[in-house]
Formats: sequence, structure tokens, C-alpha cells
Amino acid sequence: MAGNSNLARANREKNDEFYTRLTDIEKELRYYRKHFKGKTVFCNCDDPFESNFFKYFVLNFNRLGLRKLITTCYTTSPVAHQQLSLFDIMGNSEESKDKPYKAVVSKVYDATGDGGIDMFDVKELFLSGENELTELEGDGDFRSDECIELLKESDIVVTNPPFSLFREYVAQLVEYEKDFLIIGNQNAITYKEIFPLLKDNTMWLGVNNPAPKLFYVPSLLEERNNISKDEEGNLVASFGNACWFTNLDIRKRHEELILVKKYNPDEHSKYDNYDAINVNRVKDIPYDYDGVMGVPITFLDKYSPEQFEILGISQTWATDFEFGKSKVYEKGIQYSQDGKASNGSKVNDGAVIAYEIKPSSGVYYKAENSNKYLVKNYVRLFVRNKHPEINVEVD
Repeated sequence: MAGNSNLARANREKNDEFYTRLTDIEKELRYYRKHFKGKTVFCNCDDPFESNFFKYFVLNFNRLGLRKLITTCYTTSPVAHQQLSLFDIMGNSEESKDKPYKAVVSKVYDATGDGGIDMFDVKELFLSGENELTELEGDGDFRSDECIELLKESDIVVTNPPFSLFREYVAQLVEYEKDFLIIGNQNAITYKEIFPLLKDNTMWLGVNNPAPKLFYVPSLLEERNNISKDEEGNLVASFGNACWFTNLDIRKRHEELILVKKYNPDEHSKYDNYDAINVNRVKDIPYDYDGVMGVPITFLDKYSPEQFEILGISQTWATDFEFGKSKVYEKGIQYSQDGKASNGSKVNDGAVIAYEIKPSSGVYYKAENSNKYLVKNYVRLFVRNKHPEINVEVD
């Protein structure tokens, strides 16, 4: 789980300079082509000199049928202008080195006359003034008035926003009713600002999840233990739980999960403080159970709103979702799923420890049918199968 801790550390330090690889962008964007024709795309966390989102959209501008591409970047990007040998457009003065820029592309063609379209053509179109590359008046923050005005004129937002600002970033997209495809931490599923959007089908996960796993990083992060070099010698950071979030409809979202497991009370434990069964793995969801089930958050990658209904989540902030009444066990030593006592108490033979399960504190079940050992699950989504196959046997 090193990836999780690394992402958490990045959030704490507000050090979110992780840049998406072109191969990962191409792998995901291939499923959304129909959404872009005639649209203005805004990449508002993307240095146009370095961003692979900018590179993808500008090189596929005509194939996608875009009307316009807008990219903006923040003033303190540590990788900004490292490729000015290619994009020596605004000059190489110290005054312009740390400035935020706005790139507006409305046409892409073979400006160099070499028979193809590449980034050199993009450079020539900037130099000729047919496309616009100008300094921003502010700092390029996506929350600035300047960037909000650009957001208003856009149709679809596609980028890798700072993970530490993910809540605020998504809230802005929802406020201005924008279509989007963005990368975030998978744990954002459990945020009180994000989960209701997933529950209400306002947003959902993209196609390739969990992905991407590797991000380019500036050299200043080289000392981190999750940093390595790829086959081209670029510094990359490895994360285990980044994923795509979107509100653009995709075929995968309507593909029902194939269920082959029959409900078994011995395998699907009932929670002691909520009327639901526990399912540890998505593949173990029973096809014939019509009640509430607690499933891992990875379920969202397989979720189809036609097949399942999302009811709630086992988080303390979920006050609109009630658990059962408090329950006291005379020998209630609480255990985590790793088998360790998680309430700070040592396991001693004959010890009598009163432990109270409180509402909204998570879901628990007895271990091995004993009143002594209680297991607290990781975060669970509560779902119900809309069409359980009660009378169907699966070979």
C-alpha cells in the first residue's frame, strides 16, 4: 500500500506536481471521442509548454473536431519552460521565466510544409499569431477570476488537478455545470463532498481504473522512495490508487457485472450494527441476494446504475445514513482485518473488556461466530441489486 501513503504525504505537503504520461491519456481518451466534436476543451492545470494533455488535444485537434483548446498553468510550476528550446515563443528572458501562460488554439495544420502535423507546426502557429499564447494577468490558479471566465466559455474540462484541492476543484466544475474527465485519488470516493455525487450519478469512474500508475515528476522530488526512471530516463512517481473521474457517458457504465456467487450466510457475514451482509471482494457479490450489501469502494469500477442502487457509505460524516443501535459486548475486543486488536487493548485470556459499537462508527461483524472478537471493516459502500436472480442457479 505504498502508493496510498505516498499520495497522502503529497497531500499533506501540498506538493502535487505529478504530470500525466501521454500513453495514459491516450489509453483513456480513446473512449470519449464522440463527446468532443465541436466543443471547447479547457485544461486549467496544464502548462502548455509541458502538459501532455495539451499535446494530446493539439495533435488530435482535427481528428476530434475540436472548436477550441484552452490551457492555463499556475505560476510556480517547477517544470514550466523546461522545453523552451522547442517552444521559444515568448522569449527566454528571466522576466518571463516564472510567468503563468494561457494558450488558445483554434486551428492546427501543417504550417511547416513537411507533410505532417507535429509540435513544430504548433510552434509556428503561435509565432504567426494564428493561435494565441499570452501571459495571464493573475497567477493562473483555477479559482482566479481570470480562469473562471475561461471556464465559463468552455464545454469540457480535462486535466490532472492538484489532489490536495480535489474537493474544491470538483465543486467548481459542478457549480458551473461543466462536463469533465479528470484524475484524482481513489480515496476521494470516501470524501463527504465527493461521495454524494457518485451516489446520485452526477459523476462516476472512467474506463481505466485504477490508473494511471506512473506520473512524471520534476527533479526536485527525486529523493522520494517511490521515484524511479522509465525506459527513456524520465523521472516517474509510482502510485497505486489514482483513477479517472468523469460525468461523460461511457459504454462501460452500462455493462452489468456478471455475478456467479450464490448467497451463503456462512460466507457473507451479517453486520452486528446494521442490517446488511458483508462482501469482502466484488467478485463475491451474490446474484440472489435482494437486501443491502456492504462492498469495497473498488465496486465503483464495476458499477452500473441499471443493475445496482448505491444507498450509502460507512463513514462518520454520513449522518443521513443511519446504522443500527449501539451494542455492548462483555468481551468485545475489536479487531481490524489484519488480525490486530485495533482499540488499543491487549488480548489476554479471561480479560473482560466492554466495547460499545456506536452508530455511524462503521460496520462490524463477529469473527468466527464469537462474541469476543469483533471485526471492523475498511470503508464499505452500501448497495442493493435492483434485479436479484432469486430463482436462478449458476453452474
